Amino acid sequence: MAGIGLSTLRTTPFWREQLPPPPVLADTPPKRVDVLVVGSGYTGLNAAIVTARAGRSTLVLDAEDPGFGCSTRNGGQVSTSVKPSLDTLAGKFGMEKARAIRGEGQNALDWLGRFIEGEGLACDFRRVGRFHAAHTPGHYEALTRDAEKMARDEGIESFAVPRSEQRSELGTDTYFGGVVYPRHCSVHPARLHREYLRLALDAGASVIGHAAVTGIERMATGFRVTSLKGVVEARDVIVATNGYTTGLTPWLRRRVIPIGSYIIVTDELPQETIDALFPTDRIASDTCKVIYYYRATPDRRRVAFGGRVLAGETDPAQSAPHLYRHMCRIFPSLEGCTVSHCWSGTVAYSFDELAHTGVHDGIHYAMNYCGSGVSMASYLGMRTGQKVVGLAEGRTAFDDLPHPTRPLYTGRPWFLPAAVAYYRWLDGRQWKKAAA
Repeated sequence: MAGIGLSTLRTTPFWREQLPPPPVLADTPPKRVDVLVVGSGYTGLNAAIVTARAGRSTLVLDAEDPGFGCSTRNGGQVSTSVKPSLDTLAGKFGMEKARAIRGEGQNALDWLGRFIEGEGLACDFRRVGRFHAAHTPGHYEALTRDAEKMARDEGIESFAVPRSEQRSELGTDTYFGGVVYPRHCSVHPARLHREYLRLALDAGASVIGHAAVTGIERMATGFRVTSLKGVVEARDVIVATNGYTTGLTPWLRRRVIPIGSYIIVTDELPQETIDALFPTDRIASDTCKVIYYYRATPDRRRVAFGGRVLAGETDPAQSAPHLYRHMCRIFPSLEGCTVSHCWSGTVAYSFDELAHTGVHDGIHYAMNYCGSGVSMASYLGMRTGQKVVGLAEGRTAFDDLPHPTRPLYTGRPWFLPAAVAYYRWLDGRQWKKAAA
């Protein structure tokens, strides 16, 4: 396919190539710490920042380089993170609890902006807004109804953009209008992670990579944690592994649905092309069940286009031609452009489409961000750190929610290929019907 050169395609995240050399990290863990964090993504580092700043000796262990997972692999889109609607949640938990859960999405977005600005984090954080595009006329009607209801019932700011005005927001005629959420944001995901790492180290935390944790044993005084780089005794343990959760914590693994998400990045494009495609610099997504998400890179020289294009997990080089085809279908002016990068990351869904945080068998955890984790992972990591050091404000509306699994589910989503294939067929059918 034109534009895809598989022999030269880089399968490492584009974002990481724009980082300076990493800081020099410790290689040998201490024998004892107050807090041990498993996982060095947004969740783990924000928990470590809080506990280290509170004077707790803190160690973060990761099986790979710090930030190897989705914290440096995501699209850098920042939203309010809670997928179920107010009415759906009210039907399950009652209206008061539903409002509290939905409110945490706003809390996470607000907190992230304040934290980045207050700490002076250099991560290209911008309040650009999101254009959520309708892939059929019926979806546009549903989007506008939902937006009006959210404005009325929850105070969520938005405005509708009909198809006739769509090019003022997004340079395509493929969609049938959409809704803009002006408070949503963009960020350079790897730079955000690097800044979190800097804050954790500056606070006195130790962060060690290539130190996979192989065992967590409960003791009278806390935990004995075994890793590839040594054994550590810890008073408190936080598991922050999200889509990379393993059999180390089988109870959590049974409650995580790991899903691969794939992104391509174009080579540099003419400035007029970027200006035509993204005139407002907003992030964008659509109403497909198997969603696409895309944006201009922070320097406005390339397009980053992501989604899930195949039913099963695959090599990024295999997904690249499929992503390219869908990108060019949405943006025909990109046909023939070249692509430099394609990579994948693993996000974590839950069976109820909600984030979850709490304590199980004495171990603190936060995970299941359902593909919208830039703000929620950071926020719940921070709140988890607060709970560990005994602060009342660490409690969230997610803490006492049931954390569902399914009979015989062990963490391997055997059902996922069939579900993705069905939803992709349904999306394609709706696209064709709408275009007819």
